[in-house]
Amino acid sequence: MTSIASWINGNGQQRSCEGMPAQIYASPPFNHAKADVILRSSDDVDFRVFRLFLSLSSSFFETLFDLPQPSEEDLTDTETKDGLPVISISEDSRTLDALLRFCYPCTLTENPSLDHFTDVIKLLEAARKYSLDQVENTIRKTLFNPAILEDNSLRCFAIARQARMREETILSARYSLRTPLVPDWFAEIEMITSTDLLALLAYHQKCGKVVQTLKLSYSWIEGHYQSRAAAPWIFGENSGCYCGCPRSTTVRLFGQSHLVWWEEFMEATFQDSEGEAVCPNCARGGRKDDRGGQAT
Repeated sequence: MTSIASWINGNGQQRSCEGMPAQIYASPPFNHAKADVILRSSDDVDFRVFRLFLSLSSSFFETLFDLPQPSEEDLTDTETKDGLPVISISEDSRTLDALLRFCYPCTLTENPSLDHFTDVIKLLEAARKYSLDQVENTIRKTLFNPAILEDNSLRCFAIARQARMREETILSARYSLRTPLVPDWFAEIEMITSTDLLALLAYHQKCGKVVQTLKLSYSWIEGHYQSRAAAPWIFGENSGCYCGCPRSTTVRLFGQSHLVWWEEFMEATFQDSEGEAVCPNCARGGRKDDRGGQAT
């Protein structure tokens, strides 16, 4: 058996006869025969890439490739493969593949999908590490947009907090106001500390208290509509006619009595925004009220 022979171990990983992992090439377009450098991931996958694409995308790689190249006498100290220099990268192949797809032109590959939230943080860290500013901005715009934030505000909050992105953290926190104060478990919660989660819960409660102050006076509604004619449905008016809906005895807007259903709607809205932290199981099974009785 020669030194370059390989064998497959019990886990199916290819190894050399010395027991060292045998490198494999990445999938297209990172296996091009005319590539001029090899990036090797932490899990021993070789990416045959073009320096030009990386240099145009990253000042880090531009500086790296501008360094004096080793002479033939020094090549013995530099690892090569197929005549190309090999640069070992600390990122795994999944992260490196996504990162490189952002760097390559769209005629060769499409930008990777960001469906796996747990992978996004690795990609953001790598983009920052290698000064891929445009890639970082692209990830931010793709991830922190209303369509995703609507359904994944807490997951986005965890990613933004872990990556220390201040604006995105604030944006995600605002969208999280539409979710329960005590959320269900989600995988990305392990990315943040208990301090981060406590700060988010405190933010929810603070916003709830601010909303409650609006209940004291409806002048903000009058300021928005300017006149009762701009909001006739509140008073049961329709083309000069009045509906038969019950009217409130309380005068709150424009010196007129509004409809009972609107008053009940506003009351329910303020109750929903109180922001009281309740365990979901307690909420379903009932909890004690302020007087110590059992609320159903």
